Amino acid sequence: MSTHKLLITGAFGQLGTALTEALIYKYGSDAVIASDLKVRDDFDCETLELDATNLEAIDEVVRKYRVTQIYHLAAVLSAKGEQQPLRTWDLNNSTFFNVLEAARLNDVQKVFFPSSIAVFGPDARQENVAQDFALNPTTVYGISKVAGEHWARYYNTKYGMDVRCLRYPGLISYQSLPGGGTTDYAVDIFHKAINNEEFVCYLKPDTQLPMLYMDDAIDATIRMMEASKRDIKTVGYNIQGVSFSPEIIAAEIKKTFPDFEISYQPDSRQQIAESWPISLDDACARDEWGWEPSFDLKRLTEEMIYRLELKKNRNLSVFA
Repeated sequence: MSTHKLLITGAFGQLGTALTEALIYKYGSDAVIASDLKVRDDFDCETLELDATNLEAIDEVVRKYRVTQIYHLAAVLSAKGEQQPLRTWDLNNSTFFNVLEAARLNDVQKVFFPSSIAVFGPDARQENVAQDFALNPTTVYGISKVAGEHWARYYNTKYGMDVRCLRYPGLISYQSLPGGGTTDYAVDIFHKAINNEEFVCYLKPDTQLPMLYMDDAIDATIRMMEASKRDIKTVGYNIQGVSFSPEIIAAEIKKTFPDFEISYQPDSRQQIAESWPISLDDACARDEWGWEPSFDLKRLTEEMIYRLELKKNRNLSVFA
């Protein structure tokens, strides 16, 4: 029987869905507890309705199941967060505080916190942005992620905990639909292409952003969490996959779907995108715990098309 007991909050979101499946595959069904405000029968593991704003509820679950690691994924994302900034700040921070406190009170071995390229600001709108570049976010989502990194560092220093963070670029996956992020166009564009629909993009055609295929994101997460504590030398690691713009990914999709059409109607998300890096320098992650991406633009595109066509042919609910 596995000695691990892993609690995932926000397990039914875009990242949560893929990460939960990967953790079940790696550690076994008995080792994983998938929680969210609403749950489905998606996973072959224990599932719980859990409100991460409730410290007592989290503490009870951690004690009951003797949780050894917490992956805290519950959050309001960038674009959606700007619609209700105060609620986003409150929810994103209060849930993480609750996880940190439940972990501290119960001697949880490790905590994972997903940070983001949103921690950077307009002064970082360049290529190969260093890990220690100034953090000047312009969204409440980004501000909450900077705060989360600082709180992770605080708990590590003050209480001797082991809280680890990755700064994800835009995540591209076939497992679930977009969830309100600025980079989500790079998921939605594939769904439109598969369904022979025109895609109306909310960013300008030449707006380049760093992206990461979900398999690479999961590999980075598990690789970092399994690394020896002595190899984790910072809080908030950059990881870089491939950077592209809407016109670049559209051209790649057209190699398979020549009649695919895209038009552009930039909205408020354009300003957010222009405050983020074009690409990241992830040398620290590569050197310290062996990070290396597997998906370039061509392979990412081919895999997304293959997986989504498979889903469509099977009439899965994502296309309902």
